[in-house]
Amino acid sequence: MRAKTDEKRNAIIAAATAVFEEVGYRGASMAMISSRLGGSKATLYGYFHSKEQLFATVVTSALDETGEEMLASLASDDDIATALTRFGRLYLDLVTRQEILAIQRTVLSESQNTALGREVYKLGPQRGIDAITHFLAERAAKGEIDLPSPELGALYLKSLLEAGIAEPLLYGLDGVRDKAEAVETAVAAFMKIYGRP
Repeated sequence: MRAKTDEKRNAIIAAATAVFEEVGYRGASMAMISSRLGGSKATLYGYFHSKEQLFATVVTSALDETGEEMLASLASDDDIATALTRFGRLYLDLVTRQEILAIQRTVLSESQNTALGREVYKLGPQRGIDAITHFLAERAAKGEIDLPSPELGALYLKSLLEAGIAEPLLYGLDGVRDKAEAVETAVAAFMKIYGRP
């Protein structure tokens, strides 16, 4: 039964992807997607409770493999700076991809639709923040890092990694900073603040 459920879910995501690509988020409707799928809206709503949730699933499912590799990089026994550097490289590679930037632009252009923003954030950025928070909490518990708030530490690290790269790319600028240098600088600054001497 699970295989059929997964097949149906994947078919819905494929149909929704095609519709979103053809008419954009704003132009798409659940009726159009169910029509493309060849099923009923009730079936569609049985899997996804809203267009926002379906869109968020479509955009994040396309990035699952890369995102999973990034999150898995934290499951390492390497020293903390090495682990953060590896994570930082994968993170910047992910958030600077054209698909990710296009998703961010779509979500920002639909800023009046807070449900869309919440859904995309929950399935994308929040997963990364949760993973790095967990990693930092574990390393703090082992005494490898002096960090009063792992969650704030995760947010600070994210900001340090993105500084001078993510926002300019979002606005269409190219080649603002070297990603490798950005990661090294971010991790060095983070460790200077929170690392144990």
